[in-house]
Amino acid sequence: MRWFFAVLLFWTAPAAAVTCEDVAYAGNSYTACTVDVTSENLSLFHKDADGTVIGSFGGIEDLPEVNSLSFAMNAGMYHDDRSPVGHYIEDGVETMRVIPNAGPGNFGLLPNGVFCINEDSALVYETLDYVARAPTCRDATQSGPMLVIDGALHPRFLVDSTSRFIRNGVGTSGDGETAVFVISNDGVTFHEFGSFFRDYLKVPNALYFDGKVSRLYARAQGRSDFGFQSLGPMVAVTE
Repeated sequence: MRWFFAVLLFWTAPAAAVTCEDVAYAGNSYTACTVDVTSENLSLFHKDADGTVIGSFGGIEDLPEVNSLSFAMNAGMYHDDRSPVGHYIEDGVETMRVIPNAGPGNFGLLPNGVFCINEDSALVYETLDYVARAPTCRDATQSGPMLVIDGALHPRFLVDSTSRFIRNGVGTSGDGETAVFVISNDGVTFHEFGSFFRDYLKVPNALYFDGKVSRLYARAQGRSDFGFQSLGPMVAVTE
């Protein structure tokens, strides 16, 4: 009877929606969360049905349409009022246009890019390529700079940079079936962060989300990063 009960538990236990692992690479620590976009419900979140900024991972879980939260991460730069700095689409509705030109800060360190999500795919596009291709995206968020562009690091990343922050971003497989979300667990340079995506994860394209405010929620790891500031756009896997 005990053997039968154990087998029953094995077959009925739900699989983890997201696989997260801590990785030591080139002297730095990262947490990488891999999402099978073809089978998981990956979406962007910014405001609730009343137009109020959600602002936190707990706020996503409190939404009436969300049963449970498996994974979440901040997903793009935002202004003081938490509105997206760049292009933003959620559930087919565009609330911010594409910003193709250079500007101040990391966002304007061209080339930057767009993370585009559909029901069974997710791809990172360099912004001008995104404009030229005009792909249909159910959800999209623009951020910058690009970390990896067609297998190459952003041309302005410096090996000897001294600028170190906790940073987060996303890379996608060439077929768009897999998205890998990464946050550094200690301060890293852009060159180190981009190299992790290019050389360890070996993704063809990757996009920087942010630094300093970077946060991760990973239920399977028991991790929920806390911050006093509310967030702007967020990406999440919900069930």
